[in-house]
Amino acid sequence: MNPYGRRFGRLKRVIAATAAVTLCAVAAAAAPKRALEVEDVDRLAAVDGVVCSRDGREIAYTVEQSDLDSDERKTAIWMVGFDGQHDRRLTEPAESASNPKFSPDGRYLSFMAARAGDSKPQIYLLDLRGGEPQAVTGVSGEIADYDWSPDGHALVVSKAGDEGSAKTPPPIVIDRLRFKEDRTGYLTATERKQLYLVDVATRQLAPLTADRRVDDTLPVYSPDGKTVAFFSTRDSDPDRTGKLALYLLDVGSPNTPRKLTEFFAPNKPALAWTPDGTRLVYTSGLEPRLNAYIQDRLNVIAVADGKVRVLTERLDRAVAYPAMSAEGDAVNLILEDDGSEIPVTVRLDTGQMQRRVGGKLSATSLCAGGGHVAVVASTDSTMPEVQALENGGLRKLTAHNDAVLAQLSLGAVEDISFPSRDGTTIHGMIVKPADYQAGRLYPTILWIHGGPNGQDSHGLVVDTYPLQLERQWFAAHGYVVLAVNYRGSSGRGGAFASSIVADWGHREVADLLGAVDYAVREKIADPHRLGVGGWSYGGILTDYLIASDTRFKAAIAGAGSGNQLSMYGSDEYVMQYNAELGPPWASTDRWLKVSYPFFHAERIKTPTLFLGGDKDFNVPVAGGEQMYEALRTLGVPTELIVYPGQYHLLTRPSYIKDRIRRYLDWFDRYLAAPRS
Repeated sequence: MNPYGRRFGRLKRVIAATAAVTLCAVAAAAAPKRALEVEDVDRLAAVDGVVCSRDGREIAYTVEQSDLDSDERKTAIWMVGFDGQHDRRLTEPAESASNPKFSPDGRYLSFMAARAGDSKPQIYLLDLRGGEPQAVTGVSGEIADYDWSPDGHALVVSKAGDEGSAKTPPPIVIDRLRFKEDRTGYLTATERKQLYLVDVATRQLAPLTADRRVDDTLPVYSPDGKTVAFFSTRDSDPDRTGKLALYLLDVGSPNTPRKLTEFFAPNKPALAWTPDGTRLVYTSGLEPRLNAYIQDRLNVIAVADGKVRVLTERLDRAVAYPAMSAEGDAVNLILEDDGSEIPVTVRLDTGQMQRRVGGKLSATSLCAGGGHVAVVASTDSTMPEVQALENGGLRKLTAHNDAVLAQLSLGAVEDISFPSRDGTTIHGMIVKPADYQAGRLYPTILWIHGGPNGQDSHGLVVDTYPLQLERQWFAAHGYVVLAVNYRGSSGRGGAFASSIVADWGHREVADLLGAVDYAVREKIADPHRLGVGGWSYGGILTDYLIASDTRFKAAIAGAGSGNQLSMYGSDEYVMQYNAELGPPWASTDRWLKVSYPFFHAERIKTPTLFLGGDKDFNVPVAGGEQMYEALRTLGVPTELIVYPGQYHLLTRPSYIKDRIRRYLDWFDRYLAAPRS
């Protein structure tokens, strides 16, 4: 059976099915609302990754959902018209397709997927007029990214070296400073990426770069097709310097690439040409000492002389997903600002910013084409869906989550502002149960976001991490939830984010305790039923809090650590540690100071649940194991949950549901009366 062809012949059936879904949604809206259930994690879809065709008339995007048979999260590619018509699935979820891109003429959609017989995800082409996807590559090395040539005849690909087929894997040879990465594993020479050209007609692969000592990534064709711009680690050791360089390469006669500029890149940078081919826009970060406090800026560089201008320096906010306007005079972006991620436009000539839509929302991806802009956005009461950006507002194009959302009674989300314990004004959100009654004291959970870069924002985001639905999960079971953008968070400028440099667990703790003081003072939180928890840096801060204050009756530390000294060489952050704290032998006192939860574990009286994945290279599970052993030794009630085969972010649906059940059970055990 062909799931891709004859789409237009099925149009009447698609319209009828859409009408049936709409009627179901209307019926669900009329039915009594219910509380969020653990199975809703499987029912709700994670919509993201919008890509616009050149004329902007079509939008491809990804939809991730639970596959209960395989117990995995699977991703399919969908496509919808900018007019909201013909929303349809193009790939099977079982293939877990990703990274869609339209061919320049709009005839094909390329994507990456591991179909039957593929050892690694390959690039496939789908003729949008009908037919099965056809493989363009058949390589054993990991493909990182790719781009279409303007004439549609070739692809430029960033790819790791081909892997051997030995029955017994060879020893892992390590020869670099930063030698491990979550999910990727140990970083070796075979993980280095070079550029290749793929002829679309013949499927032949030819190397463009060949230095196995460096990484060449994110290639982007110039509008005339003669040049490829890309990022590279040549001329610099990013493990030590935190830098990347931007290069140009002549496709017709690739010799030595021409270096345009070098910059700090703690985050994965973005790159795009202006339509006239005279300039490039790219994102860059801050110095290595501030590597954990990502404040990405937008830059424009002239191809002729390499002169750089920082377009967003005056904004003092992080930006992401740059997409050029059709005229080439402005860049569409997502800007992170005080509890929201909003679409904006920044002019190339002046750097002047225009906010494109009002209100509180969370935009997670953006694309532009032919004068049209599309985003994936959500609010406190709506799930992420593809939306058209026009006339100062959003027009919804997809409805993957409407039927489920129509059944749910969600808690109210309110902005809060309060003084930290040192007087600094802190912002955050409070989530109240749907049946909240003023004057009643509620068991309250301080639920801490990770990072520390990043922020708690307005929006329902279905992802394995951060699962912002967790806030609603607790509220659905009678808890008030505090979500606090403590110092170190992004969204309020560089000085706010970097105020905790080399002084972890100090100002953040004061800010978080200030939120609890606020909720108690406002007679919302029951001071005798307080809980705290979080994942990643949220788990780390949980350890700091329970070692600083005994008021919490229950705690949950997921993928955290209390002994930061033990993370040196065990996790993937050595460049940050060397730049921010200094190596342990040169700054031992500083390392011991930021490791005080472990070295002062005797102060902890709070029953604590520790969790982590056994393959986590981001914050290795040893961080939780050590704290578990300390509390077990001290006789403090504690449990340790290790998820087999999981990295920093849990991906198995059964484990994700197990985790949120355990969260609730742990808090109920110590904070709430047992439910019948």
